[in-house]
Amino acid sequence: MEKITMTRKQLKRNTVITQVIDGLITREKAAELLDLSVRQIDRIKKSYLQEGVESLIHKNTGRKPSHALDEETKEKVIQTRSIFPYSQANFKHFQELLELHHGIHISYSSLYALLKGANISSPLKQRKRKKHPRRQRKPLKGELLQIDATPFEWFGGDEKFALHAAIDDATGIITGAYFAHNECLLGYLEVMLQTCIDHGIPLAVYSDKHTIFRSPNTDKLTVADEIQGKTVKLTQFGRALDELGIRLIYAHSPQAKGRIERLWATLQSRLPVELAIRNITTIEEANAFLREYIPVFNSVFGVNHDAPSLFVEYDGSYDLDEYLCVKHSRKMDNAGSFSINRKSFKVVDKGFPIIPRKADVSVLISTRKAIRVSYKGIIYDTVQYIKPDRPPRAPGDHSKVVKSTKPHLIHGSDEWKSIWHYESYNDTLKFLYGLFLKDCS
Repeated sequence: MEKITMTRKQLKRNTVITQVIDGLITREKAAELLDLSVRQIDRIKKSYLQEGVESLIHKNTGRKPSHALDEETKEKVIQTRSIFPYSQANFKHFQELLELHHGIHISYSSLYALLKGANISSPLKQRKRKKHPRRQRKPLKGELLQIDATPFEWFGGDEKFALHAAIDDATGIITGAYFAHNECLLGYLEVMLQTCIDHGIPLAVYSDKHTIFRSPNTDKLTVADEIQGKTVKLTQFGRALDELGIRLIYAHSPQAKGRIERLWATLQSRLPVELAIRNITTIEEANAFLREYIPVFNSVFGVNHDAPSLFVEYDGSYDLDEYLCVKHSRKMDNAGSFSINRKSFKVVDKGFPIIPRKADVSVLISTRKAIRVSYKGIIYDTVQYIKPDRPPRAPGDHSKVVKSTKPHLIHGSDEWKSIWHYESYNDTLKFLYGLFLKDCS
């Protein structure tokens, strides 16, 4: 006769039912001990009397589940896991990648058991963290955005690049993201531009106290200065948000803007794997990929998608680059030109009224629109002004000097693009990008 192997739970049930049959305990006491109803105790007792101890063993014991993975699929999962970049994905991300790229459908618990059984650990280490009470989400979209940047080895290797991003506090969706070589004003302006175009203009932005957001002179104001109404000049980013009617709020600790800090942990785990699968190794390719990846990411991790919105829709009736740019004040000289960083520029009138000499103008510097001038509500394009060359004169030569001039650059020409247009974002950036990468606060 085949020996019957029973689990501890089945042994306990067998003992209790036997005592009921022998009259040692009542059905009510047995129901209490086994956490069952009295009617269920009666059913078990009846089956036990008819079939014996085998009735206590589940009929599926020893059978292979119909939905279980076959050995070939299990082997394929383990082999795929050993291949880069899948080996760098956490278990949950790996489950999604298996379904997306290999058509393998497996539950997370089954995948976890399979990988753990093969002595494969997740690269996402779980460690105890100091608990901080989470602030409740804002109830409305666009009521508050959290903005930040993080340096990380996004393309593998040792070189770090900065990913700038903004996340909506109410829904947890990414409203804009942009890669740069380091944390800079350009990255944050690009994030805000994407946000305004794709979602609208938010009510407020929550940031840290980086000098891009907040002038270091703010802490130097005394109580007496504040009483007298003295203020500190806004940074370029602060000025841009102020002109768009966006309130800028400063966090006093990383934990205060915990949603975007947790976003970095998620992206640092997932995004390098997604980039590696597509062989993306440059900032330009990565920024292009972000435009298609963000909606997919938001569909998975976003919440409260139906929340009412406070975003002010951008209707295109004005140029966002007039606000989301570097803006400086300059005075036109007698030649009708002005200078930025020891380079001279001349206004292209295109039929507009001529800007008078010595007039105060606003210079708008944008990566898409290059350098433009704003005067009395009119936006003028500019070209680099090349001063005429003067031939050397011999001592005592008082003859009239014949000037030779270099032609001005035509706006949009190939020669103009060699100065303003960029093909790659690298360490040999042109003059325009130098204005953004330096401290423009």
